[in-house]
Amino acid sequence: MPHSIRHGDQLAGRYRLVDLLSESGDGRFWRAHDRVLERQVAIHVIAADDDRAAGLLEAARRSATVHDPHVLRVLDAERTDALCYVVNEWGSGTSLDIMLAAGGPLAPRRAAWLVAEVAAAAATAHRAGVSHGRLNPENVLVDRNGSVRLIGLCVDAALHGLTHTDPDDDLTDLAGLLYAALTGRWAGISGSVVVPAPQEHGRLLRPRQVRAGIPRMLDQLCDNVLNPATAAQRGHDPRCPATAQALADQLVEFVGDPVGIPEELATRLVDRGDETISLPAVPGPTPAPAPVTTAVTTAGPAVAATPAAAPVRSSDPLGPAPSPTSQTSPASQTPGPEPADQEPTTVVPLTGGTPETPTDTTGESPQAATDAPTTVVALPDTDTDTDTDAGTVTATHPADTTRAARAEEPARSSAPGDGLLAGSSPAPVAAEQPTQAGLPIFDDETDDVSWLQARSEPVPPPPPFEDPPERPLFAPEPDDGGPVRRARPGAEQAESGEFWPWGPAAPPPPPGTDDAEPDDGAAGEVPGRNTFRLAAALLLGLVLLVGVVVAVNVGRGRTPLGAEPEPERSSSPSASSSATPTAAPTPLTGLSASDLDPQGDPPQEEYPELTPLAVDGDPATVWRTATYLQNFGPGGLKTGVGLVVDLGGEQEVSEVDLTLVGEGTATALYVTDTAPTDVEGLDPVAETSGGTQQRAVLDEPVTGSYLTVWLTSLPAVEGGWRGEVAEVEVRG
Repeated sequence: MPHSIRHGDQLAGRYRLVDLLSESGDGRFWRAHDRVLERQVAIHVIAADDDRAAGLLEAARRSATVHDPHVLRVLDAERTDALCYVVNEWGSGTSLDIMLAAGGPLAPRRAAWLVAEVAAAAATAHRAGVSHGRLNPENVLVDRNGSVRLIGLCVDAALHGLTHTDPDDDLTDLAGLLYAALTGRWAGISGSVVVPAPQEHGRLLRPRQVRAGIPRMLDQLCDNVLNPATAAQRGHDPRCPATAQALADQLVEFVGDPVGIPEELATRLVDRGDETISLPAVPGPTPAPAPVTTAVTTAGPAVAATPAAAPVRSSDPLGPAPSPTSQTSPASQTPGPEPADQEPTTVVPLTGGTPETPTDTTGESPQAATDAPTTVVALPDTDTDTDTDAGTVTATHPADTTRAARAEEPARSSAPGDGLLAGSSPAPVAAEQPTQAGLPIFDDETDDVSWLQARSEPVPPPPPFEDPPERPLFAPEPDDGGPVRRARPGAEQAESGEFWPWGPAAPPPPPGTDDAEPDDGAAGEVPGRNTFRLAAALLLGLVLLVGVVVAVNVGRGRTPLGAEPEPERSSSPSASSSATPTAAPTPLTGLSASDLDPQGDPPQEEYPELTPLAVDGDPATVWRTATYLQNFGPGGLKTGVGLVVDLGGEQEVSEVDLTLVGEGTATALYVTDTAPTDVEGLDPVAETSGGTQQRAVLDEPVTGSYLTVWLTSLPAVEGGWRGEVAEVEVRG
């Protein structure tokens, strides 16, 4: 594979490479842009001299012959002097392996529908003589609309060096896809990144043994296809599909109506956002060595940083920040020109102590360097990150260093070695005051504004709640042991124990007492007694008045309330003739009968020569039906047969007596004005069932010219079922 293929290169002057998606061996998978049709495409690229090149082009040609909306099509294929590539349709969505890893197994109906879609696409390819070869979860894509797309038809197998593909392998992988969608475990024969399905004694565990709640039909389907012991039954057991189309049909039958399933699958798509994709290293030209960071002092010459020393920053926290630096090896260090307006700076070691004498790289003596004034600065730990393992120091950004120095200067102590400037005093630290919120108080007279200050003392707690006073349901007993109810002062209680209003009147209270109360009656009477006597007198008078009125009305021949009495009905013959007759129903005579068999074969007859025997008045003669091998009813050959009785004109029918032969005959009676040809659409006036003597009493007499006796159930006889009617008696 040439290493010159990079992002932005064009293949065939048309396909611009955008993203390198994956790399395996000498093959690379790119997302590219078709500059002619302005669309995204997927391109598989291998070297032209690769052993898989011929097979890849042949697989692309065979894949292009399959036309199915679920298959991502092959758009182009070419082999040049250096490269061999295949261009495929681009699909946007989430592959099944990522969906299972992010959200777990699918619901049974969703899993069955998804695999049914893949199986239908595989069946279309099989009919065209093309097999996929690697139907694993990575090659099943669910797009943003919830539709299922198939990736790498025949091409992916060629990229993995598989020159021969078999439809039976696709069938096994389809069952493996169903197994994976239900359990999150891969059971197919193709390779996959999904966790393999568990096995026991060389046999795959059934899906229901891996995850509970899987329908038995899907569990049996996976076991029949994936279990090698049942592989010999394919084509013989209807539950074990032999083709991808048979598998798709079983899954479609299980799913039923798929409305809503694509939308539910679309909710399982994984949104990776701005995820960084880590790809294997692509071999290419050896890059130039990157520059290494160094620490440069303000004195001009470069000073190599070591684990014991750190870059020095300016002594003035508000002064200019040190310039960015780069570190090189000691052999490559060269002294730079020393600025004339700056003085050398002393490096302070991280371990504390006295400042070190700067290294002279310009040929000057150490004494000459020390003659210049020096500045001692502090080295806080947050300025640099020291890597003691590699022996390098990574300097922070100059602006960050300046901000950190400004923030730390006020808080430094004045102790020796703590980083204070020489000869300076510590900066005063203001006492931290809590922030308090107040309310403005406006004075209406002076227009002054004051603030409501916070309380200096804590607010006292609220007083405790007082217990409510006890309120007993009954009055307490007197302390002296006396009765609760006492007589009024001066009143005498009757010896009989009777109390007002029946007791005797109490004597008047002695003169001069406060308990004396004036009354309308005589002094000393019990209050309310006169009112009670008055109410009793009024009630007695009302009762006497009602009694007198009732007596007067009854004496005048009227009702007690004074209304006119209703005349009594006369029992004379003339009066009874005008009343409704109450005589018992009488049998109708002059009857004739005919058979009714609307559901029979032509000539639709049921022994018409025997029908007169049912109305001849002789119970010894009978009309019978044919002998049937099945009884009448919903499961029988017919719903019934009938006997139509001509009443000789319009008659009122109130009772019908039936004399039958055999137990178990059931009938329905119909009264019509014309001879019926069928009972469908008619309402029965009565129904009978039971023994040989049956009577039907109608709630209300029904007027009609014909009575139809419709047999709905026949008694069992030797050789089948047969009904026999000995006599039909109609009363009206």
